[in-house]
Amino acid sequence: MNPGLILFDCDGTLVDSEELGTSVLLEMAAGLGLNLPLRETNAYFRGWKLDQCVAQIRIWLGRELPDDFVAQVRTRTQEVFKERLQPVPGAVDVVRALRHLPICVASSGPREKIELSLSLTGLLPYFREHIFSGYEVGSWKPDPGLFLHAAEAMGVEPAACVVVEDSLVGVQAGIAAGMTVYAYQPEAVDPQIPEGVRILRQLEELLPALGIASADRE
Repeated sequence: MNPGLILFDCDGTLVDSEELGTSVLLEMAAGLGLNLPLRETNAYFRGWKLDQCVAQIRIWLGRELPDDFVAQVRTRTQEVFKERLQPVPGAVDVVRALRHLPICVASSGPREKIELSLSLTGLLPYFREHIFSGYEVGSWKPDPGLFLHAAEAMGVEPAACVVVEDSLVGVQAGIAAGMTVYAYQPEAVDPQIPEGVRILRQLEELLPALGIASADRE
């Protein structure tokens, strides 16, 4: 039986933006004298909203950041995305295969960033009317409020929903919402992901997991 709704995270799940975004943040932090390793910091920040990342940068730096720090980060991130952002491998094919089912994006990021990311990677037409931002709802993962709001807006009970996430906080939000959760983990599997969560090493694995046969992908 097909799910009533499939909710995709955006960053790190549909678009390969996590490391790009962290690299911009660390570039800006380095300009203030704080040098951090990209890979480890990216893993630490995965799934966080920018304000949380900036607050942690402030703690590590040990002093206040410039008033326009966040604005500078957002501006520079847009520039880098326009130059280098790519979809997650398999994302376009998977979303195209699911176009006959109710799908949406539910991301902790601002709508402007979500729409830019989806537009740059060719995914926006599939989600244009069904994008939900944590900033508009006032709820950020691991709180389940964003997912519950999206399900209600789409007219689907939480138990009939499937969540596809790459971050631990997103997985936790999906579980708290009472939804079936798939964790996209293309590299090392996060050991904190609870038992019972289906692991996807490749995004294309979602299709057979949902019973979507190859004939349905055309």
